[in-house]
Amino acid sequence: MSTRGPRLVLLGKQGAGKGTQAARLAEHYGVLHLATGDLFRAAINEGTPLGVEAQKYMDVGELVPDDIVDGVVEEELARTGAVEEGFVLDGFPRTVRQADELERILDERPLDLVIDLDVPTEIVLHRIAGRRVCVQCQTPYHIDSPPKEDWVCDVCGGDVVQRDDDTEEAVMRRLEIYETQTLPLIQFYRRRGNLAHVDGTGDEDDVFKSLVATADLRLENDTP
Repeated sequence: MSTRGPRLVLLGKQGAGKGTQAARLAEHYGVLHLATGDLFRAAINEGTPLGVEAQKYMDVGELVPDDIVDGVVEEELARTGAVEEGFVLDGFPRTVRQADELERILDERPLDLVIDLDVPTEIVLHRIAGRRVCVQCQTPYHIDSPPKEDWVCDVCGGDVVQRDDDTEEAVMRRLEIYETQTLPLIQFYRRRGNLAHVDGTGDEDDVFKSLVATADLRLENDTP
């Protein structure tokens, strides 16, 4: 197996568990977890020009335009040296055009594997629309596992609310966009021979084990 970390992309609908699993994969392999959603939310909280522009799209469930996303990803990969050291990308690419741009950024250092984390729409809709978060410390909750007291954070006592981009209307819009713009990525990467599918509906630990097994198999097979 290569001494560097893997270059992985995790695809899947919003709410499929990409963020959680991508973070675990990055920790497991000792590489950068690059989550575009986190980068944009940080920019929004800081009130940067990029954040203000991105919020217009995120609040209504629209994808942030490619030129904004591309620049953020390329800058972060260059800043951290992750192209050489390895990474797990979560939230990018979302379109075939972004996938082409990623290949340009990687500059003939190809992805090792693209994993499609497959979860049915009705499950992800419940997962996302039921999410709640503390406005102060960002501790996550869900309508199925609320805080002990009436939507008051167990950690800091802050108000626990639904994010504007987690309403059912915004979620359905994002899922519609996924169907039309992101699913073609599956065919894009299938043609390149580096696509795998993992069932994301099971227990979180079981899904993680399947992801690691899938990635390790590809890395072992690619060893000279």
